[in-house]
Amino acid sequence: MTITLTPGAATLGQLHDIWANGHAVALDPAARAGIEAAQALVAQAAAGEAAVYGVNTGFGKLASVKIAARDVATLQRNLILSHCCGVGEPLDAATTRLMMVLKLLSLGRGASGVAQQTVALIEAMLEHDVIPVIPSQGSVGASGDLAPLAHMAAAMIGEGEVIWAGDRMPADAALALTGLSPVVLGPKEGLALINGTQFSTACALVGLWGAWRNAETCVLTCALSTDAIMGSTAPLQDAIHTLRGHAGQIAVARAQRALMEGSQIRESHRDGDTRVQDPYCIRCQPQVTGAAMDLLHFAGRTLEVEANAVTDNPLVLVEEGLIVSGGNFHAEPVGFAADQIAVAISEIGAIAQRRVALMVDPTLSFDLPPFLTPDPGLNSGLMIAEVTTAALMSENKHLANPCTTDSTPTSANQEDHVSMAAHAARRLERMNANLNVILGVEAMCGAQGIEFRAPLQTSAPLQAAMAVLRAEVPAIAEDRYMAPSIEAASALVRSGALAGSVELPGFVKGHVA
Repeated sequence: MTITLTPGAATLGQLHDIWANGHAVALDPAARAGIEAAQALVAQAAAGEAAVYGVNTGFGKLASVKIAARDVATLQRNLILSHCCGVGEPLDAATTRLMMVLKLLSLGRGASGVAQQTVALIEAMLEHDVIPVIPSQGSVGASGDLAPLAHMAAAMIGEGEVIWAGDRMPADAALALTGLSPVVLGPKEGLALINGTQFSTACALVGLWGAWRNAETCVLTCALSTDAIMGSTAPLQDAIHTLRGHAGQIAVARAQRALMEGSQIRESHRDGDTRVQDPYCIRCQPQVTGAAMDLLHFAGRTLEVEANAVTDNPLVLVEEGLIVSGGNFHAEPVGFAADQIAVAISEIGAIAQRRVALMVDPTLSFDLPPFLTPDPGLNSGLMIAEVTTAALMSENKHLANPCTTDSTPTSANQEDHVSMAAHAARRLERMNANLNVILGVEAMCGAQGIEFRAPLQTSAPLQAAMAVLRAEVPAIAEDRYMAPSIEAASALVRSGALAGSVELPGFVKGHVA
């Protein structure tokens, strides 16, 4: 399946679909006229005598060096090769494909000056699944994601490595095997390919979608925990949350209320409950996770704008007949969005971990057995699973410290303030993985606690969620080797299978609408 995208109008839903399902992508044919008009203006500048940055000059601190017309093609090739300085583990294939799609969208706006054949090669590489090997470290998020994008551009000129048909191989070999030809870069094309925020934005989008899946799951796991401790649903009343007015808070309360509707456990203690108030980790779930969801929505809007933006330099302003240097490559908006996502991930995990601690603590868990084992003492139950969640919660707190405040000057002080957006975005994968485990353990604890309330039954939606969990993670009757159970539970969170087992009114599954 090929998805046609309109530059400037791609949605988060479309991008999520492409990322999740590996679709081929083509630009709307209407974009071609703008692409060609911008290229013509660059060609005119390249043939002239005036120095135009990125067309017939050096780069960065070397911008004052004029390049002869006969050397323009060599200039662009040298630019790509010299900037292939990435290190570290390769970016995964799905995120790399998304990065390529974002570069397509940027070039398709007709302000970069590349040739149509260069755009067509990116489309063809996506169609044939020729995926450049992109080292994940080396960008500071200003002057664009130079090193990562240079590795992408290198594959397009037949240099570097790609993944094709499951094998890692030289780029020129993969292009030949798929009937594609490397491009010879014209004036400004190399700079247009490596300038831009597409690496940071792709990583931030994947982090956003992972955080959203975790946030959905958190609504479910809190409902399990609330029933496990025989908590009150009174704090979920709609009037409480509409009086405050925050959309995320209102949505979380409504969804959790719906999940718990019809629970025999809840009805058994509605009257005569001597507890006036539950701990904050139960009572304030809508306020905390709802606020995190509002933050994710805000970050999503920022990243949607950035996904459609032109972020290379200089920009080709066709209507004005100008090629102008600016700073759209500076990834500060992406860095801020990623920092916000990190804070949301950390806080979702922080409150969920406190619910895990609540359920295993015999002084707090309201008649549940210590550490949720039927034979405490001989068995330790979920004692150390809770310790693991505490370790991961603490790690996420450290990782949530802002990256955008850690600017450092680069490139002989020409680039004297950078965004660190790549750092901000890349750490989201690790944070989401930690949160997958925290929520997986919470689901294990919640289900175990609910089963101790038999013969009382929880609600039908929560029973359905528990059935999905129990298909992979059996109840804990006596101590067993626990690591596989934790991995299985976290995998259900990571895949969205646990959250997908229930209806969450008002939520768009899988991504931020």
